Amino acid sequence: MPELPDVEGFRQVLESCAKGRVIRGVEVRDAGVLHGVDARRLRDALEGRRFGTPERHGKWLLARTGGPTLVLHFGMTGRLVCGRVDDPVEAHDRVLFTLGGGRQLRFRDQRKLQGLWLAHDEADVERLLARQGPDALAVDRGEFEAVLSSRRGALKTALTDQSVLAGLGNLLADEILWRARLRPDRPARDLARTDRRRLYGEMRRTLRSSVSAGCVPPRDSWLTGHRDDRDPRCPRCGTALRRSRMAGRGTVWCPRCQPDD
Repeated sequence: MPELPDVEGFRQVLESCAKGRVIRGVEVRDAGVLHGVDARRLRDALEGRRFGTPERHGKWLLARTGGPTLVLHFGMTGRLVCGRVDDPVEAHDRVLFTLGGGRQLRFRDQRKLQGLWLAHDEADVERLLARQGPDALAVDRGEFEAVLSSRRGALKTALTDQSVLAGLGNLLADEILWRARLRPDRPARDLARTDRRRLYGEMRRTLRSSVSAGCVPPRDSWLTGHRDDRDPRCPRCGTALRRSRMAGRGTVWCPRCQPDD
């Protein structure tokens, strides 16, 4: 599933491909990815406008046009692809935006679990994002500690709850907790202040590296690089990694580096 680093990469694709370019045409090949708007209304609202500077909040992407805002969420398999008008259309290209200069921006999505919305004004944008917490890359330490200390339940569940913190998914949460040496099932509100500060610092470092890579990179020195091994072992201490499920998510941690205490 695309997480914050992936969506930041899509924001960069949108900016480099489309910023300042006129939207010459909007072709909806599969209306199943549209939410609250049909193909004709989407086309009428966007054609003739120019894409401005895009913004990201958590896993949501805002494509500004100076009027209506195209709002995108990528679900499990969505992505943005920049190409040329005459490039072959692929089976999972759901919406095509033809731009000035012969470019074409494509929303490609195999499973169609989320998709595209059209926000007519800033109030519409705010309604769409109303349940989102602060962006994980932008949140300051004080706000991070405050939202975490007010949560009941397990630490990983809090980190992946988009209403608490927007942008973290399964891979990022496991990686951050492993780096911070905190078990995923520890109660979030019971963390000491030093633990919360260490967790915030590791989140910032992990996000910066992941954004630079455009994904959560499966490096040998990262937990992410070993979670799918046949015999997964901690890259820090060599202990066999544990697996469980928390809130329906596959969770991986090291029992030695992330002890019960």
